[in-house]
Amino acid sequence: MEVILSGCLGFCYGVKRAIKIAEEHADGKSCTLGPIIHNPQMVERLKAEGIGMVEDLTAMEEGTIIIRSHGVGPQVYEDAKFRGLNIVDATCPHVKKAQLSAKELSQDGRQVVIVGEKNHPEVKSIFEWSNKTAIILETEADAENFAPCPKLGIVSQTTMSDENFVKIVSHLLGKSHDIRVLRTICTATDQRQKAALELASMVDVMLVIGGRNSANTTRLAQLCEKKCTTYHIETAHELSPEWLKNSTKVGITAGASTPDWIIGEVYKQCQMM
Repeated sequence: MEVILSGCLGFCYGVKRAIKIAEEHADGKSCTLGPIIHNPQMVERLKAEGIGMVEDLTAMEEGTIIIRSHGVGPQVYEDAKFRGLNIVDATCPHVKKAQLSAKELSQDGRQVVIVGEKNHPEVKSIFEWSNKTAIILETEADAENFAPCPKLGIVSQTTMSDENFVKIVSHLLGKSHDIRVLRTICTATDQRQKAALELASMVDVMLVIGGRNSANTTRLAQLCEKKCTTYHIETAHELSPEWLKNSTKVGITAGASTPDWIIGEVYKQCQMM
């Protein structure tokens, strides 16, 4: 059985940057506001290094609060300053761009639309930067039901698939005579999705590695499922020999928040099956 790694997988620039920033503040007095990335194993490793996690600023009386890679709204910065906390910003630059794009469109008097998942922390942060006026659309049906408006501005969750973004935007083109579309999907997402689809078309089975709470990993799995049998796993411990027993070629990809060591463990175990 041949085991093939995708040509583009694992940590993206924004995640590497966020982890580096967090590790530079491993002093036992620093906490991330929510999980710094959507990978439970990496969050546990950081905890062991002395980097805690809180879900709310009220849990911090002093010390350093690290803004997660998914970003937060402007009010969080104000609240942290008011509480006397040291603020370290690990927001992914691509997310920051989406946040500021939403702010710009809102200030231009446009109805802001965010194409993305309503409950995802990144999307929530972009919503906050739109002065809390944006409308979040997840599906083509949402876009069909969107009411026409004089001026429209569209941004995207950075991990949205290009295919879904284009489909949803196509339904919005007739909803206004004045539309600005700021495509804020990050290049890392594009690269990982294209590479995964290419590999999935060549193999019998795809293994997609990453946190189940990771939107970009889940999307990779959904795309690969269109090409071949696909399994979304978090670690090598979840692998089943039954999945691979009739396969001659197995492909492996991983989300942008999946550490190299987890990818390596899965690859090694597959080779022994």
